[in-house]
Amino acid sequence: MGNCQAIDVVAAAIIQHPNGSLKKLYWPTTAGEVMRSHPGHHVALVSFHISGDVLNTKGDAGGDGGDTGSLRFIRVRLLKHNDLLLIGQVYRLVTSQEVAKAVQARKQERHMKAQAELMKQQQHKQRRPQSAGVEGRDQVNKNPIFLVH
Repeated sequence: MGNCQAIDVVAAAIIQHPNGSLKKLYWPTTAGEVMRSHPGHHVALVSFHISGDVLNTKGDAGGDGGDTGSLRFIRVRLLKHNDLLLIGQVYRLVTSQEVAKAVQARKQERHMKAQAELMKQQQHKQRRPQSAGVEGRDQVNKNPIFLVH
């Protein structure tokens, strides 16, 4: 009786399946137990971060007051087998194929960044010999013959 539904949501860890269904766990559970009961899946904690700089979208001309101007940063963290699922958190089951795709994309992104950095260093080295002539002139100017007293 009363308002027990609000307490029900807070006192459970919620797991969202890939098909959209939700499962509530009312007892302490490790991520490994959930993964054993769902082979081929990993447990992920998804966090949304909304930028405070662009939260004020009300009052804009023609704005509907929605969150159209806000920036959302999504952070997905895969849990280890021995990590406990915390009460009040929402977790998602992610397929192993999705994890493999994400890992491959991240490796490719790191490789591209490393290549861009290498190209930048090579361009910097190519410019450096041109500036060596300027350093040579500075050394000539330090010759005592050219000093003005």
